[in-house]
Amino acid sequence: MAWSVTLGHCHKSRSPHKRRRPMRFYTEQHQFYCGIDLHARRMYVCILDREGRVLHHRDHTANREELLKVLKPYRADVAICVECTFSWYWMADVCAEEKIPFVLGHALYMRAIHGGKAQDDRIDSEKIARLLMGKLIPMAYAYPAGMREVRGLLRRRMHLMRHRAELLGHVQSTRLQYNLDPLGKNIGKKCHRRDMAEHFPEGDIRKLAEVDLAVIEDLDVVIKDLEGHIERHAQQQDPMSLAILRTIPGVGDILALVMLYETHDINRFETAQRFCSYARLVKCQMRSAGKLYGTNGAKIGNAYLKWAFSEAALLFLRSTELAKKYKERLERKHGKGGSLAIIAHRLGIAVYNMLKRRQVFDVYRFLGISKPTVATKPQAPSDVSSNDVARSA
Repeated sequence: MAWSVTLGHCHKSRSPHKRRRPMRFYTEQHQFYCGIDLHARRMYVCILDREGRVLHHRDHTANREELLKVLKPYRADVAICVECTFSWYWMADVCAEEKIPFVLGHALYMRAIHGGKAQDDRIDSEKIARLLMGKLIPMAYAYPAGMREVRGLLRRRMHLMRHRAELLGHVQSTRLQYNLDPLGKNIGKKCHRRDMAEHFPEGDIRKLAEVDLAVIEDLDVVIKDLEGHIERHAQQQDPMSLAILRTIPGVGDILALVMLYETHDINRFETAQRFCSYARLVKCQMRSAGKLYGTNGAKIGNAYLKWAFSEAALLFLRSTELAKKYKERLERKHGKGGSLAIIAHRLGIAVYNMLKRRQVFDVYRFLGISKPTVATKPQAPSDVSSNDVARSA
């Protein structure tokens, strides 16, 4: 039985014959095809010619010099393909500098590798090369250098913030464990953490709180410096898109930065639904023989964009009265969770169109309501009439 995967929409979907293919495949032709099973320190290289003959099939050390040495006899017209694992950054940068076509294979969709009965580096590298030659490599996005490093800093900042929140929660849980009086303040603010350790009894319990508070103080310094560094790079790399994203009510500095750097180039998405699918804002339906068998693929896509749009939906509702009324109407029909999912989906569509058309956010257009007209006030009569002006001239 063949499964057909379609994107779930909030509006009427297009007819089946007009739907585009759900995956992108690399279809360029070359004289040589190079498949590499890449690891942190080793890489198994397989090179084929256009007839499918194996020209090179060996294990090598994973570094720039070794890669260029292996590719030297085939540099005239060769394409390289690796699976999307954690160690592909350096190889993509080398290929970009040397003007070598680089293809990043989607790790989840490369079924021919993961579904084989026998697996090792030698077999996997040849499978990658033959998939590349047969135009069957499902492509992932090879995020280029420059903004990629700043994206890594932004993701690290999110990790530090989660660790900071865990420490704040541990301070509160320690107080509850020993049935102490409430702290009475928001300990997330630095001014409220002064002399906070004295709230705990002397001894090991107080030392436990002092350790958590000391780490929180150090994290605040690191996070503040990191946020300033990321903001300066964003203002240099794409200030227009950043300013456009910050026009959405409730979207502040960090959410706008996450949307900017996790999206990178909005033109790589053909439609708004492709972008929403990448951001995990839609559900994929499994259909066969006219029957619906449920949904799938909820974890396929960018988890950081999913978090950003989920947070943006909540903050948008908090800061916009018109949006609260819109949510109440949706909640009566779809429930609380469904209404929030729809608003996050609509925000994804809005962000796509805003970045594509370089337009700021329009809350009335987003909610589908007419913008109220402002009544013009009648002008006060002037002390000097037009006849007096004419006579004075």
